[in-house]
Amino acid sequence: MEETTLIYLERDGKYLMLHRIKKEHDINHGKWIGIGGHLEAGESAEECIRRETLEETGFVLGRIEKLGVVDFHYDEVYERVHVFHSSDFTGEQIECNEGVTQWTPVREVLNLNLWEGDRLFLPKVMEGKNGWGMELVYEGDALISAKDMEI
Repeated sequence: MEETTLIYLERDGKYLMLHRIKKEHDINHGKWIGIGGHLEAGESAEECIRRETLEETGFVLGRIEKLGVVDFHYDEVYERVHVFHSSDFTGEQIECNEGVTQWTPVREVLNLNLWEGDRLFLPKVMEGKNGWGMELVYEGDALISAKDMEI
């Protein structure tokens, strides 16, 4: 199982969303997602999200809140995604080499081209709920199973 991170950066009632369009062979190609990436050897989820946020946005995170965990099954891919939120960051935004970033009003995020499972856990993020877990199983882009899980 791979471990990854995902953060929803919030400013002025908007989330910084990443439209994954720059890499051809990308499981997320064409989708809008939050900022994040894979944990490196010996790295904690918090260390990873701080590094990934700096690399993808130029922002240095202050206080972050871990909200939940998503176990994501997609064909042969099995990832545990640690989901965070923060409105405490500094720095100048940079261009992301993985896609195009856009500050999207929180109320409009669910209108973007998202993974179907993201539509199930994003309301928890938007409400600031923490301590939740969800298992999402896909065949191709089709969500075939979604259930809450203990973490």
